[in-house]
Amino acid sequence: MTTAPVFQLAPLPAADVFTLGGPEGRHAATVRRLRAGERLDVTDGAGEVLRCEVAAARRDELDCQVLERVSVPAPAPRVVVVQALAKGDRGDLAVEMLTEVGVDEIVPWAASRSVVRWEGERGARSAARWAATATEAAKQARRARWPGVAPLASTAAVGDRLAAAGLALVLHEDATRPLAGLAGRHAPWPPAGDIVLVVGPEGGIAESELAAFEKAGAAVVRLGPTVLRTSTAGVAAAAVLLAATGRWDG
Repeated sequence: MTTAPVFQLAPLPAADVFTLGGPEGRHAATVRRLRAGERLDVTDGAGEVLRCEVAAARRDELDCQVLERVSVPAPAPRVVVVQALAKGDRGDLAVEMLTEVGVDEIVPWAASRSVVRWEGERGARSAARWAATATEAAKQARRARWPGVAPLASTAAVGDRLAAAGLALVLHEDATRPLAGLAGRHAPWPPAGDIVLVVGPEGGIAESELAAFEKAGAAVVRLGPTVLRTSTAGVAAAAVLLAATGRWDG
């Protein structure tokens, strides 16, 4: 069954007939070319969804008839990925795929071996690009709850996140413990509280960082026999966790 395209509007209107205008209405009317009688979903990105039918279409806006109001509960456990800054478009690719796979929050991390630095105006542009990438990917994935992109985190801030997590994990190619085996060995399962997963940069996680994360209570794990890029390691690990916790059973 084909799912309806998703558009954002916040706050959602209380009326059962409303106009979707602005950039979202323009995209729906001129790019998606939705016409009267066709279906669409309008969400605030925080779990509230209006299942709608197009009542009328104009050049850059749609009149929408609400057919159903749906509230999507917050998932548990939340999966948070701490993604080290990556060069080129690899960071954007990581954000896109993490969003599509279903991660709940993405935390950009200024690792010591990250080639890229988010500083000044350039840093602000990069942060805005990650947020925009997450928004577009959430629409593509038909998500009702969109992931947050947190402010840039230092290593100390990441350590604090790990210490407060229900389950704290760090991906490392030299680890002996397989990520896939955690579901049968960690108690309770699924864990109470957030699952926080750290993905290092191209140059790897520094020994001092790894030591700090282990001190904060993180388990160092590996995905498998192959070494993945920073842009793909997080999404592969998140898929394992989302399946193991039952998040993908619905």
